[in-house]
Amino acid sequence: MSIETLQSQTLDEYINEAQTNSPEIQSYTLRHTIAKEKVNETHWIPNTEFSAGYFVSEPETRTGAQRARFSARQMLPWFGTITARENYATSMADAKYVEIVIAKRKLAFSVSQSYYRLYKIKAKQKVLEKNIQLLKTYEKLALTSVEVGKSSAVDVLRLQIRLNELQQQKEVLTEGYLGEQTTFNKLLNRDGTIAVIIFEELVLPNEDEVYTNDALMLNPEILKYDKLYESVIQSEVLNQAEGNPMIGFGLDYVPVSERPNMSFNDNGKDIFMPMVSVSIPLFNKKYNSKGKQNELRRLEIESQKAERLNVLASAFAKAISKRNQARIKFNTQEKNLKQANDAEEILVKNYETGTIDFNDVLDIQELQLKFQINQIEAITTYYVQSAVVNYLINQ
Repeated sequence: MSIETLQSQTLDEYINEAQTNSPEIQSYTLRHTIAKEKVNETHWIPNTEFSAGYFVSEPETRTGAQRARFSARQMLPWFGTITARENYATSMADAKYVEIVIAKRKLAFSVSQSYYRLYKIKAKQKVLEKNIQLLKTYEKLALTSVEVGKSSAVDVLRLQIRLNELQQQKEVLTEGYLGEQTTFNKLLNRDGTIAVIIFEELVLPNEDEVYTNDALMLNPEILKYDKLYESVIQSEVLNQAEGNPMIGFGLDYVPVSERPNMSFNDNGKDIFMPMVSVSIPLFNKKYNSKGKQNELRRLEIESQKAERLNVLASAFAKAISKRNQARIKFNTQEKNLKQANDAEEILVKNYETGTIDFNDVLDIQELQLKFQINQIEAITTYYVQSAVVNYLINQ
């Protein structure tokens, strides 16, 4: 198994841990759960009305005096209104779910960025340590040359000064690593002092994957606008349904007292009166206005989607360009480093003949360090930009 594959697996584990522990994602998940619960809320009908009244002055009728009135009424929405409500609530829940996907993707990108920053610091520390050890070797050679009169003490002092500078850079990087480690651990919502496993080496793949802008349409940030657009359509369907009449059913019950000293059919017979009613929205400016608002909202979402797509397409193009630049820089630094190493070998051979120039040694060492640092910067940039591409393209 390659180093790259192992590194990828470890980073994926950190990303999964971050997404599992993230309070932000938990918050988005709760919002989605609330939105799903609102789907159940849609299955409601207006409250059943019950009323009762007592006649203080009992009205006389042919069959007797009416003593009280009891009523029950139930209004029902027009056919399809409840289904329209459910569809609208479902579309809003779908839009909330896309927010979870976006939050997870952004968190994965942030974790990847921090991981590569940690790798860069660690790689630079290794390079500095290697150069420090190399300069210590040259320091010993310089001391030996001073003893035999082939070099001056100034050469030794120059080497020691350079060693001090490299040691300082290494210590500064150590502090930077601790700070970045805290940032990384907080993305995982855990103690900032926990050690992070960083693989020793990142290598460039032989070939880059080829992507097209079409894949951007599957980015959750774009899909979110599709879901919002669908929710506006369902909102308008619901608006039309709520603009329809409502049908009501009811029953009135009136107890009637018997007329005294009289005998006839239906004397004292109670009254039952079934009723049907219709609620018609004659003044429907509310629904007309909401319909216009929904149409404007659809146009707004279309504009927002187009604008966001342009932003993502621009970011995608920049990421691909920077990734290609990083590969070019890495390859160039690799050539430069090989030539610097060849020059170092020549200097070492010259030492064997007693003609070493420690000024040249310092110059070559400085070039070697520069090329090594540039290589680290290039490969880190390559992987950071690959993370940008993954954020924009991968499903």
